[in-house]
Amino acid sequence: MEQPDLFNNFPGLLTEKPGMDLINGNLIDNDLIESIERIHKLSSRVYQTITSAQMNEALAKTDLEHYIQKLLSKACQTGSPEKSLHTRSEVEKAAFDRGDPVVRTVLDAAYKVDREIHRLMGLLRFKPRSDGIWLAYCAPDNFILPVFAEHFTARFGEAPWAIIDEKRELALVRLQAKSPCLGILSSFPFLFNREHTQDNWEELWRSYHRSINIQNRRNPALQLQFMPRRYWKYLPELNNNPVI
Repeated sequence: MEQPDLFNNFPGLLTEKPGMDLINGNLIDNDLIESIERIHKLSSRVYQTITSAQMNEALAKTDLEHYIQKLLSKACQTGSPEKSLHTRSEVEKAAFDRGDPVVRTVLDAAYKVDREIHRLMGLLRFKPRSDGIWLAYCAPDNFILPVFAEHFTARFGEAPWAIIDEKRELALVRLQAKSPCLGILSSFPFLFNREHTQDNWEELWRSYHRSINIQNRRNPALQLQFMPRRYWKYLPELNNNPVI
């Protein structure tokens, strides 16, 4: 049976152009989609900020709507064509004005998303299964699973892989010679098998992690900034014998 793919239901998750997306689990209405499309034409930098902010489930939809309308109003006030450098400059100035409480709320939401994406790019740990699939588990604070599709497709080449978001019960799956597919975990029954093959590389990684640990230079507070405790259960170098 063909697996349902959320990328088809929510186009725009993997593309540069905006489309249907999720805010707090709900579809954005068409008017807001059109507004985001206008923002994309005005400034790709601001559009990227909005894209990141949308993935923060703690951000209120009304705050994002007010932020977008503020930017569109600024574009209209310039009296210049939307694609002019002056209009783009004024919109970007308004978009990153932290003196405005709504702007600050949206920027903080986007920053938290971008920081978690950056962290998990390095902290996701994959284990091989007997069927050849490399499997990783996570429970991110934000709805960021779609972002990993392009990165790990390039990283794994033709090898099949899957990332399971246990918090939202979603899975991002890429089988051999196929495009990444984002769907509800229950729609991928072949992922329920957690039997992994013996991974000598994992034990080698643990040994390496222990060997580079210098007790005299321990700085738990700094280490926790880069590797928060909530990620430890998914890190083989820490979940069995933490050195922090």
